[in-house]
Amino acid sequence: MELFNYFRSSASYRVRIALALKGLPYAYRPVHLQKNEQAAESYAAVSASRLVPLLQDGDQHIHQSLAIIEYLEETHPEPPLLPSDPVARARVRALALDIACEIHPLNNLRVLRYLVQSLGVDEAAKDRWYRHWVETGLEVVERQLAAQPMRFCGGDRPGLADCVLVPQVFNAQRFQCRLDHVPNVMRVFESCMQLDAFEATRPERCPDA
Repeated sequence: MELFNYFRSSASYRVRIALALKGLPYAYRPVHLQKNEQAAESYAAVSASRLVPLLQDGDQHIHQSLAIIEYLEETHPEPPLLPSDPVARARVRALALDIACEIHPLNNLRVLRYLVQSLGVDEAAKDRWYRHWVETGLEVVERQLAAQPMRFCGGDRPGLADCVLVPQVFNAQRFQCRLDHVPNVMRVFESCMQLDAFEATRPERCPDA
């Protein structure tokens, strides 16, 4: 397998964690978003979306981080990243989507660039935008975790939602977001960071960092 990704991409970090949790080897293929390498014709030849991450598994090319993780879950089911109970599986997927669909799209690089380059928003206002959506979005996750406190998002072992939560917290810390209002989020984050799958794949440890 080959993973095309960017070290600071939270979506890429999600997939790196999932691969590590499952113990799956892969070739690391850097695509530097700040240098617009995703727009190069050479990358378009493997990625129709021109986004990262992209997983190449043999002749198959799969994009979108959650789709990649679900693919890994179906093709390499052990250790599982989703609970066996349907209700618990739905809860874990919902937590992942609370971040991947409600927080991340408002704050990815394309959106931040558009705010500054096309709408003329200054850096201070851009950072306020970022912090607002992260801080309020994590409040939703906090309420879900507080309602069913567990070591990880879905139980006693890390899974899909943890793969999504940890990169979002990393980004929140990078942009100096307020996090004291989400103690359960930070508790789960700290539990995750005690594991090598999360620690060894963190952005600054990547080859392209």
